[in-house]
Amino acid sequence: MSPRRGPVPVPLLVPALVGLAFLVLPLVALLLRAPWSDLPDQLTSPEVWQALRLSLLCATAATVVSLVLGVPLAWLLARVEFRGRGFVRALVTLPLVLPPVVGGVALLMALGRNGVVGQWLESWFGISLPFTTAGVVVAEAFVAMPFLVISVEGTLRAADPRYEEAATTLGASRFTAFRRVTLPLIAPGIAAGAVLAWARALGEFGATITFAGNFPGRTQTMPLAVYLALQSDPEAAIALSLVLLTVSIAVLAGLRDRWMSAS
Repeated sequence: MSPRRGPVPVPLLVPALVGLAFLVLPLVALLLRAPWSDLPDQLTSPEVWQALRLSLLCATAATVVSLVLGVPLAWLLARVEFRGRGFVRALVTLPLVLPPVVGGVALLMALGRNGVVGQWLESWFGISLPFTTAGVVVAEAFVAMPFLVISVEGTLRAADPRYEEAATTLGASRFTAFRRVTLPLIAPGIAAGAVLAWARALGEFGATITFAGNFPGRTQTMPLAVYLALQSDPEAAIALSLVLLTVSIAVLAGLRDRWMSAS
């Protein structure tokens, strides 16, 4: 159904325009205050490239973890009936609304050296995750995986399960039907969820700094570098923010056909 045309009521138009300005003005201010003449020097400094490289590496690794664990989880929530499924879904989506710093504290309590699981990881396998690059990946995956699970679960619910049922009646196991039939059907949803998860992981701050710290070259990602630069070199912070803004715009442009197109 196309939008109705006609005069817009002033009581709706005014707050709508104020809301638009509220969302757009900070981004415009960032562009206006950007040190465009010094931008190449700012972005080619070794510290920036170090943080950018670490951010890209950790965000990609976190996305891989989210894919490996999140796609089966989404399939479980969408295709299997079991008691407490709604509660499990609520737990899966909890990191979406949980303050990231609280998530970092929770990760410390679970995977820290004295954590519920972390103490056994260190004593049995010598693995210590906090304040390491692996800890950055864990923190980013914790906050990013729900985006992928929600996207894939929604795609699975929209997909016709009769294709899977037909494959199983022809002799395919349920896993084979998932691998050969379901995965190709939901590939666009998986791709969209992976992009969202990657973008969320790239911009993660609170859980990362709480669980992994802020050590240049080891755990200092781009958002952490922005926070640190803002205290001593605001122009560098603006330059780094522009990089993250560009990535965000690229993600939205890549997903416009899925969520931003007008019908």
